[in-house]
Amino acid sequence: MRDMNFPLPVSKAVLGRMFPAMLNARLPFPVQRKLMDVGSALQWLPDNTVVHRLRLAGRPAEKLTVRGKSAAGAVLYLHGGGYTVGSLATHRSLAARLAHETGCAVYLLDYRLAPEHPFPAGLEDATAAFRELVEQAGYRPDQIALAGDSAGGGLSLATAQRLIAEHGLTPAALGLIAPWTDPNVVPEQERDLVINRPWSRACAAAYLGDGDGNDPGYAPLRGELHGLPPTYVQVDVSELLHSQCVELVGALRTAGVHVRFTESQGLWHVAQAQAAFVAAAAAAVRELSDFLKEAIQPVSMRDLG
Repeated sequence: MRDMNFPLPVSKAVLGRMFPAMLNARLPFPVQRKLMDVGSALQWLPDNTVVHRLRLAGRPAEKLTVRGKSAAGAVLYLHGGGYTVGSLATHRSLAARLAHETGCAVYLLDYRLAPEHPFPAGLEDATAAFRELVEQAGYRPDQIALAGDSAGGGLSLATAQRLIAEHGLTPAALGLIAPWTDPNVVPEQERDLVINRPWSRACAAAYLGDGDGNDPGYAPLRGELHGLPPTYVQVDVSELLHSQCVELVGALRTAGVHVRFTESQGLWHVAQAQAAFVAAAAAAVRELSDFLKEAIQPVSMRDLG
């Protein structure tokens, strides 16, 4: 289906009603998940997307490719949703766009969610999925980028840290869309267009369970940042997570990590998921894809002639 470009005020008016109704701390998480899946119908797939269902490290997953395109390398995408909601359905469109723009296969992982499966279940799933892509799918670590949004962005960072520290595997790059990298931090704002403080606190508690909030796997912003691969962070200035993203970027740069940082104005939390009908969000996805593609398939001097 072809993209559209609705005016930002129209998109905001619609989404500003939908998200508070779905991401509501008074609703049980299973109900929130069903509502999110229903709402995902607004995020259609680009033409010629091929969706291959599989299992990755024992979890349901999808490999998204583009008919007629076959580039080396892959992206392992970890969806957002406060570690409690989100699914293959809610992020299939965004993952497909990354596949179209990078030319690479994008693996979308259905990692375990809290409160049924609190920390570190999701981290274990993501780590195992990356290792399986290396050990069984035949990719080199430097051919696989890790990407994710919100909680999935935090999970991507934690996964990279664990892969490096415990398995000696360094991903090609990190692509982080408004990453939630320290759930211990209480947002200063009450809400943005998409998420609100009571919901985020409920998610943080559900994800932690009986765990230790000081564990860097839970709060990777407080973990080891030295040695991480090139990282791109995208966030809008209006978001609850904006200040945390600014802190993350500063900490990464202090640790010597190559960082690209983009602060949009006028979008919303993970607007990239609505790229099908918001031109500015589609542009952000293209910028992220270019960064990931260059990391996975760097241009050599020989390629330049």
